[in-house]
Amino acid sequence: MEKIPDVLKVAAKAYKLLMENEKVRVLDIRLKPGEKAPMHNHPSSHVVYVMNNATFKLTFPDGKNGEFDLKAGQTLWLEAGSHATENVGTTEGHNLVVEIKK
Repeated sequence: MEKIPDVLKVAAKAYKLLMENEKVRVLDIRLKPGEKAPMHNHPSSHVVYVMNNATFKLTFPDGKNGEFDLKAGQTLWLEAGSHATENVGTTEGHNLVVEIKK
């Protein structure tokens, strides 16, 4: 099975590395309406802090997907794993992601 690449390798336009050390990796994510981040991997569980209202669609390697209405100030926990992200809303999506390393 082909290894799914890290998000910084396949979506560098939308995902910016803010800082990284042995404990965390912090990413700033901005997707304009209609923009997509192709299938990518988050190597560790992570917290997502939503900076502004947006609607994202996540598609997983098994083909399943879901739409998420994100609200400014919302905080989400996601397990490590892979997905593609698409902004299917009408506003720019802006999130901070803190990946927790072991």
